[in-house]
Parts: sequence; C-alpha cells; structure tokens
Amino acid sequence: MRPEELYKYFLAVDGISTDTRTITSDCMFFALKGPNFDANQLAEEALKKGAKYAVMDNPKLITDSEKMLLVPDVLTALQGLASYHRHQIGLPIIALTGSNGKTTTKELIHAVLSKKYNTTATVGNLNNHIGVPLTLLSISEEADLAIVEMGANHQKEIEQLCEITLPDYGYITNFGKAHLEGFGGVEGVIKGKSELYDYLRENHKTVFVNADDTLQVEKSIGIDAVSFGINNPSAKVIIKEATAQPMVKVVYKGKEIQSQLTGKYNISNICAAIAIGEYFGVAPEEIQSAIEEYKPKNNRSQWMTTTNNKLLLDAYNANPSSMAVAVENFAQLSADNKMMILGDMFELGVESENEHLLLVEKVKQTPLSCYFVGKQFYQIKQESENLQFFEDFDILKKYLENEKTSGKTILIKGSRGMSLERLIDLL
Repeated sequence: MRPEELYKYFLAVDGISTDTRTITSDCMFFALKGPNFDANQLAEEALKKGAKYAVMDNPKLITDSEKMLLVPDVLTALQGLASYHRHQIGLPIIALTGSNGKTTTKELIHAVLSKKYNTTATVGNLNNHIGVPLTLLSISEEADLAIVEMGANHQKEIEQLCEITLPDYGYITNFGKAHLEGFGGVEGVIKGKSELYDYLRENHKTVFVNADDTLQVEKSIGIDAVSFGINNPSAKVIIKEATAQPMVKVVYKGKEIQSQLTGKYNISNICAAIAIGEYFGVAPEEIQSAIEEYKPKNNRSQWMTTTNNKLLLDAYNANPSSMAVAVENFAQLSADNKMMILGDMFELGVESENEHLLLVEKVKQTPLSCYFVGKQFYQIKQESENLQFFEDFDILKKYLENEKTSGKTILIKGSRGMSLERLIDLL
C-alpha cells in the first residue's frame, strides 16, 4: 500500500497510536516491531480497544481485511505517511537539533510564535525516527507553523529526519559531548548534527545561527542565515545584555526580559527564541511576555522548594557538556549551604571513564560537597572530604533517609536512566 493510498484511511481516523496502552477511539494503530516485541500480535487487541484501523506487515496475522491494512514494513509506512502529510499541509516547518537545550529551546520558540500564530510543536521529546513522524501526523490544517525537534545518537539520522520533515528553517543549539558512543566521538557529533545544515544548504533554505558560537557560524557558511548575538555587531538580531544571577535576564529592544530559567546555558536558548520571533514578525512586547511567562517543566532546570530544602532539579538528561555547565552555573549561584547530587552519564562508550573522571575533577575545583551516584562514578571513587560515592540509587536512598538533609540548596542532575527525580520525596 502506497503512502497516498494509506493517506485516505488516515483522513478518516482521529489520531495515531503505536501503543495498545494508549489507544483512543477511531485512531490508526501502527503495529511496530522492536528487538523484543512484534506489535502485529497486538493488532486485534488495538481494534477491540477502539482503533479504527491497524497497519500491519505480517499477513499471517490479518483476520479482518477491512480494518487490518497490510504494508511491506510498518515503520517505513509510518514515515512515508508522515512525509506525504507534510506535503499536503505545506506549512513552514522549523527543524531543531543540537546536543543540549533542544527541548527547552523548542518550547521557548513555541511560546513566542504562539503569540501570533497557531503553532504546533513536538510534544515532549518525540524526536527520533518514530517520534518525528508522529509529530508531523499531529499537525492539523489549522496550524500556521510547526516546530519539529530532531534527536539523534548516530550519523545519518538527522539526514533521514530531514528527508521526512523537509524543513524550511533550521537551528542547531550547540555541539557537545552527547551520545559519543553512537556518533564515534565529538567530531562525529559535529558531523551528524551538521546534517541539518547540509540539508538547508542543498535545498536553499534558511538557518538561524548563534553568531557568538564560532563553530556554528563556520558550519553554516553558504546558507541564508538569520544570526543573533549578545552585543555582536555582526548579528542581524542583537540582544544588548544578558545575565544569569540566578535567573536569565536579557535586554532586547529596550525591554528588560526577566525569565524563569536559570543558568548561563539558557541565555542562547532565550536569544534564539527572540531572534526567531523577530523574524516571524512577533511584536517585541509579545516576545517579552512569552519568555517571562514560560516555566520550565519535566525535570529540566526546575526550582522546587520542599519542606526541608531548595532543589534545582535538572534530572531529565545529562552528558559531559551539560554537566560541566550545570556545575559551573550552580557554583556561581548566590545561595546558602549548596551541595550537588550527580548521577552517571550514559552512552559515552570508550570515553565514559575519562569523562566521568573529568567531571569529578571539575567538581573538586569548587568548594561544594557532592554525592556521586551510579556504577560509572563509583568505579572512579576517590577519598575526599567533600565528595561521596554511592554505587546505586538504593544505597544513596538509605544514606539520605538516615542523614535527613535539611536547609540545603541542592543541584540534582543525571542521565534519564538514573531517574534522580526519585530523590524529591527524600529531600
């Protein structure tokens, strides 16, 4: 079944599902396969739960030829349908990738553009080879603009996502030490993320570039660019001032914009949203209100006050680059009784031990006490007055239950697999 044929069925449904636990009435269920499962076996269950159609690639399991739609490969069909839908709606799409700050930047851009347009954006972090098609298929005819976040952990993935999404605009937040195992090192990260630049250049599209990041400027040469920077005369959009003590504040067109985001690392995220808002004609006062109203969520740089402590929860994800700037920022904050709880960083491959060791050395350069948790950190544990190492979460949990920490300002950060948000109740 070709994408245009499948599209006729898509127009008759109300949403897409790839999980029988989240089936909605009259949706289209895509029976994806994984290393340990084959959702073709769950197609009948999906239909019983209310799905209107089930897209399958195992003819032996088709029991209802009207509701079970056979394709050669379900994942390819999902991606092809999404690309076909993108052609049909024809609206401008901004693609966004980078090692750190993708989701926060996406949400800031969404907040700013929504002041003037009916804007659709990636929900959460549905940013991979499955999530991007789902995002595209969620775009309605009423939308004016779409912001599509693209994640990758190996080369050629951004290239594939661009071929599906066909973006008109693009922005790369930064190149950092993320997914080193899949990319094959930092140079691999740069090459892989720059596939967005390659697409924009080859297709004569437009890029937004941080003029203060010389590497981004270099890699985006040859593309029609809208640049932004802090008091940078070479930039098209100039932000006059930017500070982060502790919340980011910028001055743009005479307006002092006080955000609810902490850390110097969020300055470029805010500036990108300002530049994109200006390019699309959002009024300065609307840009200001959008940024000032935006509150971080989903364990990303969230300030939380518990009965006993004040927490800076940044436990959604971590890599060497984001860890380093988080530690630097936290060390500079004006706050009493500061300490940190840092969890293992995943997907670093052969660089893992060295990168964890480098972070420990960085923490030692601060006057702060720190609890390191996870097998990677525990393997390089050191004797130190300010540092303690815990092999796993349960051991740290027992320690904190006995210690009854109070009166502290605590940074909590680690990779998603560490689930360090579980510490909230303990602190």
